[in-house]
Amino acid sequence: MNRILKKEHFSPNVLHFEVEAPQIAKTRKAGHFVLVKVGEKGERIPLTIAASDPVKGSISLVVQRVGVSSAKLCDLNEGDYITDLVGPLGKATHIENYGTVVCAGGGVGVAPLLPIVEAMKKAGNRVITVLAARSKDLVILEEQMRANSDEVIVMTDDGSYGKQGLVTAGIEEVLLREKVDMCVTVGPAIMMKFVALLTKKYNVPTMASLNTIMVDGTGMCGACRITVGGKIKFVCVDGPEFDAHEVDFDEMQMRLSSYKEIETEAMKHYIETAAI
Repeated sequence: MNRILKKEHFSPNVLHFEVEAPQIAKTRKAGHFVLVKVGEKGERIPLTIAASDPVKGSISLVVQRVGVSSAKLCDLNEGDYITDLVGPLGKATHIENYGTVVCAGGGVGVAPLLPIVEAMKKAGNRVITVLAARSKDLVILEEQMRANSDEVIVMTDDGSYGKQGLVTAGIEEVLLREKVDMCVTVGPAIMMKFVALLTKKYNVPTMASLNTIMVDGTGMCGACRITVGGKIKFVCVDGPEFDAHEVDFDEMQMRLSSYKEIETEAMKHYIETAAI
């Protein structure tokens, strides 16, 4: 169980893994995630399931090398085993025929957006997908998105591919030309904050899929708590998707940066140790 069947690089620091997980592959739905642990004393990190193959008994995970835990996972190879993999966790995305849906993803957030795009299209929606990245070489899963979308708009910060600008520019382009019934956004907290501010201005209902720090994934530790509409929620059991117009993104960003200095020091030690 949990054997890595395939490993490939989307970019130098973004990797795709196909992992053996037959039970999860059979039951996962769009929006579900797993908790992954590498090593007996490793920390648990949440990763959204990008795709699954029930026949093959595998799931796909997209990982960005950021801290020590993600680095340990990225350093594994085909044939290696992930120590622990638990899921599917969280609530599945609410899918219905809204009409026209804009799906906006930034960076590695494009990976968890893919199953939502697929499900929205199957439900009969007109799906317009906006992909955003810093540069052309960081755009991921474009081919798969085009196969499941009526239109794909690519935005890059440096203008090296698609149109130059932020994800919000691509979304507003659509909002200015036609009626949008729902928006779904996945990506960095700061990106989702500004998507929410934009869509609120146009009165478009918006769902945001949040990726917070998690410890146990069952709602007991409280590490993933956020404020939604003035009430405390836990991303692992109440989410990961919430009404983006109700999320306190400033609080979320503050919590995400709580361990930044500790993580930086731990990563430095990990690199030094690996070099010995």
